[in-house]
Amino acid sequence: MTFTTILFYVFAAILVLASLRVITARNPVQAALFLVLAFFQAAGIWMLLKAEFLSIVLVLVYVGAVMVLFLFVVMMIDIDMDKLRAGFWSYLPVAAGVGSVIVIEMSAVIWRAFPGTGTAVPAASNTIGQTKALGLKIYTEYIYAFEIAAVVLLVAIVAAVALTLRKRKDTKAINPGLAVRVKRNDRLKIVKMDATVHAPVAVAETKEAP
Repeated sequence: MTFTTILFYVFAAILVLASLRVITARNPVQAALFLVLAFFQAAGIWMLLKAEFLSIVLVLVYVGAVMVLFLFVVMMIDIDMDKLRAGFWSYLPVAAGVGSVIVIEMSAVIWRAFPGTGTAVPAASNTIGQTKALGLKIYTEYIYAFEIAAVVLLVAIVAAVALTLRKRKDTKAINPGLAVRVKRNDRLKIVKMDATVHAPVAVAETKEAP
């Protein structure tokens, strides 16, 4: 067993454990931190596959941007996680069935791909870690998928901002739309009305009369 194989098993074991802690941790902040650990282990596996660019992008984009945004959203929203996890174990049979199907499918793919097929790996597949080759693939062959992913991320950012902008009773805010549409006559309005209380001067004159 080579040193690269040992590193792969170490990264894979930590990745599986971190993924399990993501879905079993009761604290959402701790779950997000375990997800960051899982991303780092996946980046290490990418590095072992000589996909350096994908490894760095995984760390910069997901760990440095997406997970930071997710942590801010989790900490700013008051979520009752105990209430959400009340029926967690009731979904275990369905989750186990779906997970078993996925494991069987992945095992079938690996079993057909890795045993001695006698086919050599194409030389072009060794360029998966090169930035130029990856850029040509993304912006030519996979341009539509890349644009759809960008739109999905934009929608997620807008949704995160919308969730944090909730109204609070102890703060005062104005509606910018109403402030822009206001007219001059709406700012100041003079109302004429009859006096309901007599002037004190008239009362003083009646006392001085005798």
